[in-house]
Amino acid sequence: MIHSKLRIVIGAGKYNNNPEWTHTQKNELHLLKTDDWLRKFKKESISAILAEHVWEHLTYEEGIQAAKNCYAFLIPGGYIRCAVPDGNFPDLEYQNMIQIGGPGSKNHPANSHKIVYTYQTLTTMFHTAGFKTSLLEYCDDNGQFYHHPWKPEEGMIYRSYLFDRRNKNGKLGFVSLILDAKKPFTS
Repeated sequence: MIHSKLRIVIGAGKYNNNPEWTHTQKNELHLLKTDDWLRKFKKESISAILAEHVWEHLTYEEGIQAAKNCYAFLIPGGYIRCAVPDGNFPDLEYQNMIQIGGPGSKNHPANSHKIVYTYQTLTTMFHTAGFKTSLLEYCDDNGQFYHHPWKPEEGMIYRSYLFDRRNKNGKLGFVSLILDAKKPFTS
């Protein structure tokens, strides 16, 4: 049973899709800086962390380190809901937009992408940090999209199958690779 109610959003940006959550920005809580975490939180004090389109701005190795930092501050049974662009989504325009380095504009968010994840690389990264994972939305190696029901009150992801306005009339316009990474009750 989870006792902590502390839930945080990493890299919240200007959006407030999760009004009951504590929103943080990179300048106040950097995923890779343990001192930032220690200034704001006690170890094993957070029940949930939400990161929507954040991890792709880290290298794979930085992603593992960030996951390890999150692991240290999550209570046993706590989780990260992580959404990233899906490297297996079979849409050329989408893939050009999310590619490493982005579409070229310095002001485009994808300009700082350092990795494009697939369900295999993202799950492996979180497993390496000690988490158990559950895929919520993803495309397989053949581009087939899968959606498993999830509760937005446990971490709302706007860029998702159900909530992104670009998905209309049964046609996928924009999807994310979404997973929950849970810290086991026992190590």
